[in-house]
Amino acid sequence: MAAVEMKNILTLVPELLKVPYSRIWTSYDKEADVLYINFKKPSHADDSELTDDDLIIRYEKGEIVGVTILNASRIGER
Repeated sequence: MAAVEMKNILTLVPELLKVPYSRIWTSYDKEADVLYINFKKPSHADDSELTDDDLIIRYEKGEIVGVTILNASRIGER
């Protein structure tokens, strides 16, 4: 079981290295099916935008500080 979990985690590495942020924090609310990705802690978003594909992009002084992914478990279906 642990080997399978590690394999899944390692598949993320190439994509994570493409992200232009050196620190990334995530949390997943399974009940709400919402994935929170933060690039700055603490962040104090002063603006946000909801995209057509259920993403909420959060900004602080014009810089992206996080993304909220609604219906995260269905991301592969999009």
